[in-house]
Amino acid sequence: MPWTELEEIASKISDLNKWREIFSFQGLEISSTTHQQRRVSAGDGAPGAGEPVGPQPPAPHPHSAIPKPLLLSPDTGGRPISLEMAMGLRKLLFGNVFNLFSSEWAKAYFRFREPYSDLAYALEAEKGGTRAILMAVQAHIIKYLLFVRNTEYTHLERLCRISRQEQGEALAVALADTLWAAGGGVRAVICLVTTDIHVMPSGDYKADNFTERIQLFEFSEKAAAQEFIFDHINCFKGEGSHGVILFLYSLLFSRTLERVQEDLDCTATPLLKFRFGNITCTQAVLSLLLTGRASPHELDGGQEPGPGGRGIEAWRRRGPVGYLHWGRSQAEQQVCPRLRTPQLPIWLCSITGRHGVLFGTDSLLLSDWKTERVFHLYFYNGQQEQTKTAHLTIDTHSHHWEEDQSEDPSSPGKRHPSVEMAIRTKWAGATVSWNGTDPFF
Repeated sequence: MPWTELEEIASKISDLNKWREIFSFQGLEISSTTHQQRRVSAGDGAPGAGEPVGPQPPAPHPHSAIPKPLLLSPDTGGRPISLEMAMGLRKLLFGNVFNLFSSEWAKAYFRFREPYSDLAYALEAEKGGTRAILMAVQAHIIKYLLFVRNTEYTHLERLCRISRQEQGEALAVALADTLWAAGGGVRAVICLVTTDIHVMPSGDYKADNFTERIQLFEFSEKAAAQEFIFDHINCFKGEGSHGVILFLYSLLFSRTLERVQEDLDCTATPLLKFRFGNITCTQAVLSLLLTGRASPHELDGGQEPGPGGRGIEAWRRRGPVGYLHWGRSQAEQQVCPRLRTPQLPIWLCSITGRHGVLFGTDSLLLSDWKTERVFHLYFYNGQQEQTKTAHLTIDTHSHHWEEDQSEDPSSPGKRHPSVEMAIRTKWAGATVSWNGTDPFF
């Protein structure tokens, strides 16, 4: 055979292998393979943690690697979702079994900014309903990187000097912490997607070709759940993974669908709502993310259980991450004190319907009143346009903020940046300096 023909055949084989890798990356396996993984603790930082074992095609660039398939083999373990479970999910989320997630939700996953950058710690969030979930997880990522992880770095360096692997570790810890809290500190359920379809559509159920492939993995130890998530981290932070929906499903199954319904006071109010063409999260979802309970009243200050009431101790308990809320309507209820004053200076902020994270680097900020005279906070809103963490200086004793409290803050000439208004729901009358940054949000 002429040498030129041999070269042509070799070129075609090479092209075929490239297409095979592309299809494998998207989860469309050309042949059925057994999903294998190296079980490495999310905290040991071992090189190559979470990578497939066995011979692998050479990476085209030293800084890239072929991720695990986003669709698992059905023999990985766990138990398949049932039609009853799939319908229960739909009813809790949408109030019926016919509505489906929008393309915005289907495309959403946990995507980090560039490692070793000013925003290496930060998740990127599109404008829309998924941002609330992404920013709630972002708060837990910051908690781990600033106050839990052992590192030589201090203050903001702890957030900036992290690698791509450390981003995955932080995400695994944040997801595991949230699921464990939803499971009452005794269980966590992790949902992943398999190649097989477990639920066939019926007259009462409209398939989405995603939920029907769910496999559930239950853990009775948080460390094991965290390790499992880290081993399969590309199933949450890989493009095309449906990572945000997977996490939301995991959250609901960790709590159990029955207990979520009890949290909602057995009402038929869905967890998600349609607003101006978008699917957005209700207060109950935010409550589940922050407190482990899907109570629509968990975040406000006027629903404390009476003496001997169910869950009064949990209601009064301060969590590691707090919540601040501000809108331009004066009629909105105040956030409960325990969420305005969490254990650590990290708050998920809901500001005029948009979400971001406000945080400080001093773990003692909320435990010593003397530190709350003049202090520093930082703000991140998840938007691609934000290229640097906003640095705010808060002064609670300057008395320069003079505003007629009887006048609507949204009236002409009286508007202040919304972030500042949210901060003042915690520190009334405080002045806020943006340190040279143009105020936004």
